[in-house]
Amino acid sequence: MALRQIRMQNDEILRKKSREVNVEEISMEKNQGLIDDMLDTMYHYNGVGLAAIQVGILKQIIVIDVEDGQGPYILINPKILKTKGQKECDEGCLSFPNEFGKVVRPTEVVVEFYDRFGKFTKLKAKDLLAQAICHEVDHLNGIVFTDLVIPGTLEYVT
Repeated sequence: MALRQIRMQNDEILRKKSREVNVEEISMEKNQGLIDDMLDTMYHYNGVGLAAIQVGILKQIIVIDVEDGQGPYILINPKILKTKGQKECDEGCLSFPNEFGKVVRPTEVVVEFYDRFGKFTKLKAKDLLAQAICHEVDHLNGIVFTDLVIPGTLEYVT
């Protein structure tokens, strides 16, 4: 396991769309190693979530830990099926250090995905977990949180 370099805000890879992972290849050592490295990197930088694209890999893999006692969550090829409600959230991103802003996110989502063992599953997520899933799925589609920030709420903290 190793720390990966996080791609920063002006890196053009953050604007690319990630590719689906072949389900038969989920258990391969290279994918399992990537997942472990992503978890190490996320924890090292005190993040809530991390998408593979943020470490320069165009694969639909995200890791999330909202410290709810259930995580870490590993979502491969995630698809958000339903959303419910809306709320204004404070948000930041490991690829945009020291930048924070308010975005509007669903209060609940239903997402389907493969876990790190290749098991297809659905998850109903609320509050911070729903927010994190939306944030990381956006990354897989080349969308960064600053694209969604409510005008006038972006702050730079040093």
